[in-house]
Amino acid sequence: MAKAALPAGALAAAALMVCSTAGFAQAPRADGAAEPPQSRRVPAETLAAKVRDPSWRAPRTSWGHPSFEGVWSTDDMRSVPLNRPEELGDNASLTPEQFAERARRDEGALDRAVNTETFLRNEWGVRTFGYSSLVIDPPNGRIPPMTEAGRARAANRDRGTFGPGPFDTFEDFTLYDRCITRGVIGSKLPVIYGNGLRIVQTPDSVAISYEMIHDTRIIPVDGRPHMSGDIRQYLGHPRGRREGDTLVVETVNFTDQTSIGPNGNGTRHSAQMKLTERFTRIDPEMIEYVATVDDPVAYTAPFTLRLMLTTQPGYQLYEYSCHEGNGAVKNSLSGERAWEREAAEAAAKGLPPPQRAGSVYGPPEEGAEVFNINRGE
Repeated sequence: MAKAALPAGALAAAALMVCSTAGFAQAPRADGAAEPPQSRRVPAETLAAKVRDPSWRAPRTSWGHPSFEGVWSTDDMRSVPLNRPEELGDNASLTPEQFAERARRDEGALDRAVNTETFLRNEWGVRTFGYSSLVIDPPNGRIPPMTEAGRARAANRDRGTFGPGPFDTFEDFTLYDRCITRGVIGSKLPVIYGNGLRIVQTPDSVAISYEMIHDTRIIPVDGRPHMSGDIRQYLGHPRGRREGDTLVVETVNFTDQTSIGPNGNGTRHSAQMKLTERFTRIDPEMIEYVATVDDPVAYTAPFTLRLMLTTQPGYQLYEYSCHEGNGAVKNSLSGERAWEREAAEAAAKGLPPPQRAGSVYGPPEEGAEVFNINRGE
């Protein structure tokens, strides 16, 4: 695996696409639907300053380091799947027709979010990228299979309140449920809202604050060594260095309590995971983020993801006062105990147990009373 060359290779691929962007602007829809705005007419990666002009140089801090400072978001990546659909094979980018359809969906979703939704508002970006998946290595764009040990961990998948329980102790809830953390990768993968992050730099460190669950990572860049492997943390122990205009962050000393998926959900990685992240400023409004996960305990091979951190008009980070963990854990546990009492009473009467509460995600059950809060009901 050519880990160090991935960012350059990604930029080279985007540079090749610049020569054919006219094809993306000429894919009209047969039903005559409106075309997306100019910002979505071509894949956003082809418009990056570093792609159009390889001599473009990232802005500098007052002490001469490449600047990554500012408020960024992964909202623009929401329509790019984590794993590449199998029908796309080894194609790292969409065809012009596939891109045009994605751009229309993105614009429609943004319109609904801005003009229709009033509850649990979704956040959508203003650009559309032509990547076929967030995973860029292995070449099939899919996370490799898990090892036998990893599959054993998958049997106890970290589902938390996204699953039906049972809930016997607070440890049956994910760290996300409990408002503790989503992990490093889970804090960057795009979800329905809260995809912002703030980067602040000093001459000897970089600080990254994530909007949701409000984690902050302090990354020394002054050459100090990693601390003892006996000390483990949810977000691991990072050390950064410069490679040209790229910030490289190597993180070790993880626990085995976080996962790779969106919001930190999914199968947990092992405590032996090593994470190598590469931040490269390729445009005044874009940072290319490439992360390699190397966990031989949980996965059969390392794999690499790529996201673009971008600016969004008027985006602000607000305090994420995560309250769900204060009440949801207690209420779920008490609800579980109430169900057990009702089940015992039913059994004593020779009756079947009462139905367990199902998932709240999905359409309402037949006969349920439904309110449309968007209409003030």
